[in-house]
Amino acid sequence: MEDESSETRKRARVAILELANMISVPMSLNAVVRLNVADAIWQGGTNSPLSASEILARIHPSGGDPENLQRILRMLTSYGVFAEHLNADAIERKYSLTEIGKTLVTDGEGLSYAPYVLQHHQDALMRAWPLVHEAVLDSTTEPFVKANDEPAYDYYGKRPEMNGLMLKAMSGVSVPFMKAVLKGYSGFQGLERLVDVGGSAGDCLRMILHKYPIVQGINFDLPEVVAKAPNIPGVTHVGGDMFKSIPSADGIFMKWVLTTWTDYECKQIMENCYNALPVGGKLIACEPVLPKDSDDSHRTRALLEGDIFVMTIYRAKGKHRTEEEFKQLGHSVGFSHFQAFYVDYFYSILEFQK
Repeated sequence: MEDESSETRKRARVAILELANMISVPMSLNAVVRLNVADAIWQGGTNSPLSASEILARIHPSGGDPENLQRILRMLTSYGVFAEHLNADAIERKYSLTEIGKTLVTDGEGLSYAPYVLQHHQDALMRAWPLVHEAVLDSTTEPFVKANDEPAYDYYGKRPEMNGLMLKAMSGVSVPFMKAVLKGYSGFQGLERLVDVGGSAGDCLRMILHKYPIVQGINFDLPEVVAKAPNIPGVTHVGGDMFKSIPSADGIFMKWVLTTWTDYECKQIMENCYNALPVGGKLIACEPVLPKDSDDSHRTRALLEGDIFVMTIYRAKGKHRTEEEFKQLGHSVGFSHFQAFYVDYFYSILEFQK
């Protein structure tokens, strides 16, 4: 029998309790986003430590419960979202934002990671999570469909508020990532015509063309999506279906597209990309790339958690893939050269050349 008084068993018990109660983390994060705590602390960049009472006075002047807010702030401090400051007698706790917490602050363009947090925790998505085990028993249908009777993108499309939140969430994530891409990756240099597959409103193309103004941009998405896209100098909006054909160009760009599709569907998309490119042309895909080995780093956990999110919400057999898996997908449709660029800890750049 195990000695339940041993340090090993004590650590095991507290670890499983932490895992069992971990729903407190995303739900508390959701709460501080809804309460707009980050902007209340930030106040134009001061980031001065504030007590729960002082924060509450800024976000809800008519009252509220500062003790309960402090409980949430203290728990999220243990995950590095806030920094805690104790006075000499340890009676009053004050909180400022860490680098993680600053990702929730609304910037000058009205963007942050806050909508991404909210988007993940909407009622329709939350209904799917108790059914994760169903993806093991029956992988033909993702848990979201079993919970809501239709695929996620169809569901969003019928609900403008959900679709709007998703687009804002994607912008909040995309803009800082694209800034890192444009600083750390030079693969757009020399391209004359670039198609952004699934480009939505054209935000990524706008940023690419700002640095490479000689590029002719084609924003390619579903007709109903590009119909709402704004006018962008140098960009032509084209509606269509990536499973049927993709406009010809010497460069094709896509971001977080392959992740939400099965291997078979990815091959269809990539084959259409291959057919749209001249010899020497390239597909530039920005995707989460799983490490070969599993470990407990923040990066590995974030990628593996994202993989389960895709499986639960978007596609039971859609997935995050390793670099080798992406390389093999490219080779299977004819791409002869492959290279990965790690300019970010979550999304990587995958370059497939014809």
